[in-house]
Amino acid sequence: MTRRLARHVVVPAALYFGTLLTILLALVQVVQIPLGALPQDAQRLTAAPVWHFLHVLGGATFGILGPIQFGRVLVRKYGLLHRVMGRMFVAAGAMISLSSLGLLWRFPDAYSVAISSGRLLFGIALGVALAIAMHSIHKRDFARHHNWMIRAYALGMGATAVTMVYFPIYLITGEPPTGFASDVIFLGAWTGCVVLAETVLRRI
Repeated sequence: MTRRLARHVVVPAALYFGTLLTILLALVQVVQIPLGALPQDAQRLTAAPVWHFLHVLGGATFGILGPIQFGRVLVRKYGLLHRVMGRMFVAAGAMISLSSLGLLWRFPDAYSVAISSGRLLFGIALGVALAIAMHSIHKRDFARHHNWMIRAYALGMGATAVTMVYFPIYLITGEPPTGFASDVIFLGAWTGCVVLAETVLRRI
């Protein structure tokens, strides 16, 4: 009973909380861009508002649809809805991947070498995972499709994991992590998502 509660209530609730937090923080920046109210360390976004908007839109859609898509009820009882939402999910994931690479190309010096390298790696990996998942469903290989969708979701939610670590640190200290600590948190949280996904796949 406890395990079932965690799977169907606690885990989706935690995912939605993290997604909502990330969306709210990103939407604040979306509003600040046209108002010219961005803080100094985010002023660069005014030079590429479209890339940032696409990243926020893709991330919000991806984060909201993810837990719904992986629910067994939707797959078994509402197959058409699952397929329609699946296409939206893939489109949102592709938007995240392309916009993240676009932002990285536009602002190559915005982050440390470690974080920029991580963004490049995870952005490309997300696109590859989605491509493999779509190829698998085209071949009617449902198990492989499901596994690669989970991997894609983990890669796409990496930024949410980073936010959930950064945010409490910011609330306590009044400043976001910087330097080596920021590198470790960023890469550790994102890698943790990937490891968690592989752990889940081994148990299903």
